[in-house]
Amino acid sequence: MFSLPFRAVISDLDGTLLNANHMIGQFTIETLEKLAKHNIDIILATGRNYIDVSSILTKINTNHAVMITSNGARVHNLQGERLLANNVPEQIALEIMQLPFDQENVCFNTYQDDGWFINKDVPQLSKFHQDSGFQYQVVDFKKHHASGVEKLFFIGRTPQDLLAIEHQLENQFHDQITLTYSLPNCLEIMNKNVSKATALLEVLAKRDYGVEQCIAFGDGMNDLEMLSIVKKGCIMHNADQRLKSHLPQLEQIGSNQHEAVASYLRAIFAIN
Repeated sequence: MFSLPFRAVISDLDGTLLNANHMIGQFTIETLEKLAKHNIDIILATGRNYIDVSSILTKINTNHAVMITSNGARVHNLQGERLLANNVPEQIALEIMQLPFDQENVCFNTYQDDGWFINKDVPQLSKFHQDSGFQYQVVDFKKHHASGVEKLFFIGRTPQDLLAIEHQLENQFHDQITLTYSLPNCLEIMNKNVSKATALLEVLAKRDYGVEQCIAFGDGMNDLEMLSIVKKGCIMHNADQRLKSHLPQLEQIGSNQHEAVASYLRAIFAIN
């Protein structure tokens, strides 16, 4: 018998809802569709871009879905209507685009009004976007514009490659920006006070329920605030160790490669 312990399910994508191939599994699709039939809101909250996420939702038959993208800088409904936009101020974005860094071991990216821009060709990044086909454009950031910047991000070969950049950003911009890690080797920059949590609160302000009726799943430091504010936050077994250390009180579930979110949801909602 179906039970209704929560009104909404909020989930990160990579490392959480998506499998090890960064794709949504059939077991997960069927689980979300069963929830949707009982009017459970499905809220995807990710560092990915809206164009990227919208293609994933086409695989799920649901009328109750919202997309929080670029770590909270954008929110869209299922029909593609933009509900929220919070850009990095152009002057700050331009200054970050000009920062020096180790281009041998680090690549620099931006999401700008549904476009993905990068400073050099990195073919291995395509594995994250097999479902959507979302692709980057290589640009010279010394000549690139800074309009519509959802987020900027540095990807290092190792987490250590990003430490100097993180310290420089903290020293130069202080509280003008938000810094987070979606992966241990991916440092992301949004406008101040932007997070999945702040975007979720904006979404719920238009609902007849709040965070006390939400369950959320995540695996990265960019999920920390979101997992902290909901009634039930769950951390993946494969999560960033820093997230586990920051939120030791939260339940840890299985791995994304085994579609653990779907299994957990079936158990708590009593779905066959």
